Amino acid sequence: MEDLFYLEEQFTTEEKLIKESVRRFVDEALLPHIASNFEKAEFPLTLIEKVAALGLFGMTLPTDYGGANTNYVAYGLACQELERGDSGLRSFVSVQSSLCMYPIFAYGSEEQKQRFLPKMATGEIIGCFGLTEPDAGSDPSSMTTRATKVQGGWRLNGAKMWITNATIASLAIIWAKDENEIIQGFIVEKKFPGFKALEIKHKLSLRASITGEIALENCFVPEENRLVQTKNGLGAALGCLTKARYGIAWGAMGAAMACYDIALQYAKERLQFGRPIASFQLIQKDLANMFNEIVKMQMLNLQLGRLMDADRASYVMVSLAKMNACKEALKIARMARNILGANGISLEYHVIRHMNNLESVFTYEGTDNMHHLIIGKHITGISSFK
Repeated sequence: MEDLFYLEEQFTTEEKLIKESVRRFVDEALLPHIASNFEKAEFPLTLIEKVAALGLFGMTLPTDYGGANTNYVAYGLACQELERGDSGLRSFVSVQSSLCMYPIFAYGSEEQKQRFLPKMATGEIIGCFGLTEPDAGSDPSSMTTRATKVQGGWRLNGAKMWITNATIASLAIIWAKDENEIIQGFIVEKKFPGFKALEIKHKLSLRASITGEIALENCFVPEENRLVQTKNGLGAALGCLTKARYGIAWGAMGAAMACYDIALQYAKERLQFGRPIASFQLIQKDLANMFNEIVKMQMLNLQLGRLMDADRASYVMVSLAKMNACKEALKIARMARNILGANGISLEYHVIRHMNNLESVFTYEGTDNMHHLIIGKHITGISSFK
């Protein structure tokens, strides 16, 4: 995509190198096979080791814990390029990094950090994040999963739903209410008796991503696996979501870029009435609108990334960026599908895959409606949740 406003000049040498290395990886290792993965509903497990070798797990964490100590703009660019390939791969990296490694780093003990994070950075340990429940999605405070204090640890009972990586994860970051109705986080290892993960089948979106449900039946979790700094309740879990939503804002933009590039190339090559369809006014209008929205996404996401790096970003800013990127990316995918006509529904052209994936990205980690209400509360000072 053309860099009309010379935004590349705003990136450091390291940021450019990360972006280009991830782009090459996606072009060479993912794109040749992703249509087949999507059609067969298979996650490309062979890529895990390669993703780890690129240093994409826990990128922003210190090197002492296996991270790459990169900044948030670099992480955003990596998410952009990963989702330019497929939302499923970006989701995999986002869950591992923002929803599993980050809470251990931010809320865990030093022993937990040393025990888990280096192996998660190499992909030896894969994690998942258990907050959403069958009856508690946008309202996580209504969760029914319980953590009961017992000798030496806790007994967890409950269920989690729509969990990325559930069946391949070695551990799950599970959020549960204790006897005082305080939501705490626990590192629940797959080997613990009473932990069960089942894959969710028959999805028409994020097909090249593993999604499951988790059942906890008197699952004993030792005290040393409790995230000790999560006593403040739901805010800790929401802090993890803020990190994930930031990556989604960049990822959705990557999917939009892919759809735009495909549509532009197709419109230049597709002849109708003796002319390329790119010469028709309505096609040019759609392409211009797509380009316009992506450029706005780029500017918003870059400024947010710089604020994240300066520790000045708020969850409201992240909500606005996630809401904007997901909404506009889905519109762009639909316009691209229309430009391609019947070919737009073929996996050969990738657009329908991105469009279907974006239907989930539009919803997860906070629905479009919830982000509108977060922003609405900020600008009015009035909560709509009461």
